[in-house]
Amino acid sequence: MRILVVEDEPKLADDICRVLKASGYVPECAYDGEEAWFLGDTECYAGIILDLSLPKMDGLSVMRKWRQNGRPTPILILTARASWTERVDGIDAGADDYLSKPFHMEELLARLRAILRRSAGQSSSQLLAGPVTLDARQMRVCVDGMPVSLTPLEYRALTYLMLHKKRVVPPHELSEHVYGIDAERESNALEVLIARLRRKLGVQIIETRRGYGYIIASDD
Repeated sequence: MRILVVEDEPKLADDICRVLKASGYVPECAYDGEEAWFLGDTECYAGIILDLSLPKMDGLSVMRKWRQNGRPTPILILTARASWTERVDGIDAGADDYLSKPFHMEELLARLRAILRRSAGQSSSQLLAGPVTLDARQMRVCVDGMPVSLTPLEYRALTYLMLHKKRVVPPHELSEHVYGIDAERESNALEVLIARLRRKLGVQIIETRRGYGYIIASDD
């Protein structure tokens, strides 16, 4: 899943992106408020990690502009200032959660998983579809209780489809969240990936709706 990281401290931004990538996400960075506003307003992200203290445009202003333009992307705020008034301002501006600096990367990942689940109407870190269980915390997939080994690309595709269960996901949307916007790939790469994922799972939970995309329609 594509995650926009908005942080003007290059080392912290790089550290966050590294951890996100290792956890199965596709991170992209912006280093100032104007760049962040443009990317968040024109691109499709599963979630945004947003620092408040930014050059060119502060984080609260960026977030307000996104919300005014109808962008519902879940947002996790980062800030070195942790006063209750700033928390209230951030929540009123449209933040989904708050994390004060300094923080542990494990907590950042946990809070990110939580806002992504809530935005998809999920209450647990374990996603279910028929006999398939995906544990987002441990990055583990099981079928009928037996673990299945997936590549990072396969894991990203399955996670996104399970988070958006019962909704047809267009190929271009799924491809962006699996590969990233600028990644080079063959024209049929997504079809090959889905076919391989189906074989590994061994159960037909991923349906193809011709001309529309892919869907997991199975109940829990």
